[in-house]
Amino acid sequence: MTEIDSKKLASVIARFLDDKLGKDIAILNIGHVSSLADYFVIVTGDSTPQVKALMETVKENIKKVFNRLPLRAENDAKNRWNLLDYGDVVVHILHKDERETYAIEKFWSHAFSVSEAEWKELSEEYTIYEK
Repeated sequence: MTEIDSKKLASVIARFLDDKLGKDIAILNIGHVSSLADYFVIVTGDSTPQVKALMETVKENIKKVFNRLPLRAENDAKNRWNLLDYGDVVVHILHKDERETYAIEKFWSHAFSVSEAEWKELSEEYTIYEK
């Protein structure tokens, strides 16, 4: 298994989601305020099929690249909200309506954000598409 720190893992997950056209990607560093995880990655899908596709993309690529499976995976009955728990990184994949309803960023407003420029730089070599 390839060793990777939690910030880089969160960044690579964000990159995979970005490559699959996920919207409004946010990485929150919650490690200083919670023992749940070190980072949350939050992304919006425009449709239920896209929410599912984003979830599958993360699971498949993290398994392929880092030989890691989520410790836990959850979703609602309509598949409009998915959660992948990698221990140190928790991924929230939400339909746009659920993203507004759950307002994860507002609830965790005391967490630090990782900028898009920073996560893109950290994950540069991990694009799922050939350049």
